[in-house]
Amino acid sequence: MRSFSSLWYWIVLAAVWSSVSHWVMGVPFDMITRARRHGGEAADDLAQLAAINARRMLYISRNGGSWLIGIVFFLLTLLGLLAVIYRVEFAQAVLLMFAPMVLVGYLTLRLALRVESLTPEGGAGLVRLMLRHRFMVQLIGMIAIFITALFGMYHNIR
Repeated sequence: MRSFSSLWYWIVLAAVWSSVSHWVMGVPFDMITRARRHGGEAADDLAQLAAINARRMLYISRNGGSWLIGIVFFLLTLLGLLAVIYRVEFAQAVLLMFAPMVLVGYLTLRLALRVESLTPEGGAGLVRLMLRHRFMVQLIGMIAIFITALFGMYHNIR
């Protein structure tokens, strides 16, 4: 259960953040860039896929959102107690990976609400929203990886 000194932990951390920053609300990044460059059919495809994923996420949040929030914050509390009070290294590592994902999930849900309310027709507005969301996710990821690396180095040195 040595997490911060394991190469596998760092590979999983990089893979998680790479995947999260590539898929913007379930839409692959190359589809967004294609819609921005070419427009037309690519922009229509982007609008349809974004609308489908936004409806899917909002359906889940409206029907089971309170249960989902309860479960997520229960797990965060459990991980926080194990990580801070009991100093379990595995819980610290999972908490440093999981806690920023809660913020990313909130931003993704907020993006889904904006896509539903604005209903852009696949034009520059939707592309701009999705690119801004991806930038915020990447910023959160860089900060999270930096904090995790600092904590991991401190833990290994100590």
